[in-house]
Amino acid sequence: MKPCPAIALIELSNLAAGIHTADAMVKKSPIALLKTGTVSRGKYLVLIGGSVAAVDEAYQEGLQAAGDSCIDSMMLPDVHPRVLSAASGEEAKITAEALGILETPTIAMNIAAADAAIKGAAVQILEMRLGDNYAGKGYTLFNGKVEDVQAAIEIAAEVVQQRDGSASTCVIPRLHESMARQINGPLRFNASEQIHLNDGEQDVTR
Repeated sequence: MKPCPAIALIELSNLAAGIHTADAMVKKSPIALLKTGTVSRGKYLVLIGGSVAAVDEAYQEGLQAAGDSCIDSMMLPDVHPRVLSAASGEEAKITAEALGILETPTIAMNIAAADAAIKGAAVQILEMRLGDNYAGKGYTLFNGKVEDVQAAIEIAAEVVQQRDGSASTCVIPRLHESMARQINGPLRFNASEQIHLNDGEQDVTR
């Protein structure tokens, strides 16, 4: 049995509403998981997990407490285990040839779409960024066979469309080994590795 069969996330526009909402949620029902905090653009995220009944009760209370400060939200009554671990910051290395990229303006939308994608296609989630140091946006990176990654991105895009949202997506069939090395490391420019390519042209006149 999964420790947290259900999760919910409320994405708020400010710190005050975020803390107020999280407090109301944790007081309302016996949830098993709570993770909260600020991310870029002044957003505040409240992520909860536990039984379906407990999460749903806390989620409904949170929506009421958040009011107009709620930017976006989602509840997954049967969350994929990898979605929860990726949302908690656990990363994986590239093991297959194709890469899929899903970027959305809200975090809740990204998690919901990623969950549908990994359930509907034989892919791995490499990384999930939830707004921090990324202008408050969310992204998920998928890895697998080309046809599976393509299917995952199509499923994710459909979920985003159903939520009246927008997404930037891309499927790269055969990722260059130097880019795989970059993605396996930090994606932030100031933290990424500078790679010297052996077959690159250089100025030999000096």
